[in-house]
Amino acid sequence: MIEETDIAVVGAGGGGAVLALALAQKGIKTIVLEQAPGPPQGLRGEILQPNGQHVLDQLGLLNTLPVESTRTVHKFHFCRVGGERLCTVDYSDLPPPYNRAVVTLPNIAHHAILNAIEHNSSVSLRYRSAFTGLLREHGRVVGLTAKQDDDHVSVKAKVVVGADGAFSKVREALQIPADLHLYPQGYLIAMVDATIPMNEAKYFVGTRTILGMFPAAGNKVYIFYMIKAGSYEQVKEQGLTALQDAWVAIDPSSEPIFRALTDWKHTAFMPTGRVRTPTWVADGAVLIGDAAHAMNPHASQGRMQAMVDAMALADLLPECLATGDYSATVLKRYEDARRPQVTMLQKLADEQVLFWNTANPVIGFLRDRVFSTLDRNPRLRYRVLSTTAGLRKTPPFGPLDRLMAAGFLPDFSTRNQAVRGLQ
Repeated sequence: MIEETDIAVVGAGGGGAVLALALAQKGIKTIVLEQAPGPPQGLRGEILQPNGQHVLDQLGLLNTLPVESTRTVHKFHFCRVGGERLCTVDYSDLPPPYNRAVVTLPNIAHHAILNAIEHNSSVSLRYRSAFTGLLREHGRVVGLTAKQDDDHVSVKAKVVVGADGAFSKVREALQIPADLHLYPQGYLIAMVDATIPMNEAKYFVGTRTILGMFPAAGNKVYIFYMIKAGSYEQVKEQGLTALQDAWVAIDPSSEPIFRALTDWKHTAFMPTGRVRTPTWVADGAVLIGDAAHAMNPHASQGRMQAMVDAMALADLLPECLATGDYSATVLKRYEDARRPQVTMLQKLADEQVLFWNTANPVIGFLRDRVFSTLDRNPRLRYRVLSTTAGLRKTPPFGPLDRLMAAGFLPDFSTRNQAVRGLQ
């Protein structure tokens, strides 16, 4: 049996779920295939940047997130290992209404999107459905095949969307080459009780050391700790006390919080990678999110960019359906609109990997010097903040800004006036 739909989406992650809901709200018939058995349940860090908040607002979901599961954070303090503060960024400096970061308990925003999908008759979400191939006619993609439980299914669709992550099977079936780079470091994530008050985020950098702490709802704290990729089991073998001692050495003032970690089940490992592709589109098919452009989490924008991809594509697809034109030429308008910001963020994340993950004391010295300059220079600090928030499409620093930030040109920050006028 062959089913028919307007749009077939492979993957119900951050990008695929948003796209499905955005299309459903426009009355566009959509089928979403997700290989997982149900909504995600695992531990993961959830920070909604301002552009992600805007997407949820557009979908009518931002104000429906459970108050008891969200936490607003304004200030992020960047510190040297040991505790010395280098720089503070304040989301209150951004234009309202999204002048904040929102930290949620695991999967809260994602579950809200999936729940809205389940209640919309224009979209069908199929769990336990694994993509197996593409259907083609005259060289154009016209649908897909999948295995749902033990059944083989075929879906005819005007457009197939690959939202199936960095190791995308849809991208592979489209024969779109990908430069997939796995970084040698990943992150151990933990959620612990805030045994002492914590209202602002802290981020510690040192010689090949990164530790982030973010206050979350329910009197919890998210901890992000950089470790070598593939070493999670080895870290566990060394025991909780060894891990806690390493954290205490980085931030002695937070020892009571670190000691609150009592079980490895409150931890997880997050690998990191980057994907670059020469194109995101083909006749009758398109890639979004990590399938097109996975990036290092230093940019704080990986999931947010997938959500913005989805909204941009959701704006274009109704026109495609109205004209009957699903060619790569038309679909590329989505890519042309999105690629500049994505490329900028990937490059910025890789620069941050070089400086933040460094084992070189000279590079580490320059990094700390840049942080200190940003603390004094509101114009440059605002540029970094607005980029992290997803509000900028161009690099935060020009050549002269880089020299100023590194301290090789005089710091004119005392002459800066209204920050927003200097963007």
